[in-house]
Amino acid sequence: MSTDKKRVQFRAPNRLIDRADALAAVLGEDRTDVLVTALREYLQDAAHDDALTQEIAAAYYDDEITFEQLKALVGAEEAANLRVLKQQLDEDFVDEVADA
Repeated sequence: MSTDKKRVQFRAPNRLIDRADALAAVLGEDRTDVLVTALREYLQDAAHDDALTQEIAAAYYDDEITFEQLKALVGAEEAANLRVLKQQLDEDFVDEVADA
C-alpha cells in the first residue's frame, strides 16, 4: 500500500465523531486511524456489493470514471473484465449502427 497521503477535510455529525473518538481512545489510536480504517473497510465491502458494482460498471461504461478509478474500486481483475466487456459493447454498437 502506498505511503503517499492526501489531507482531506470534511464535516460529520458530532455524534459520529464522538463515537470515533471514543473508539480511538479504547484502541489507543487517534481519530484519523479509526476513520481511515472505517473508510478502507467500507470501500472493501462496497467492492463486493453486486448492486454497487453494477453502478460502478455503468459509470465506467458512461465514461464518468476512468479505468484507473474503476481498478481502484473493484480491483484489477474485475476492472480488466469490465474493460473487455465495454470494448465488446462498443464494437457491437458500431456494428449495429453500420447494419442500420
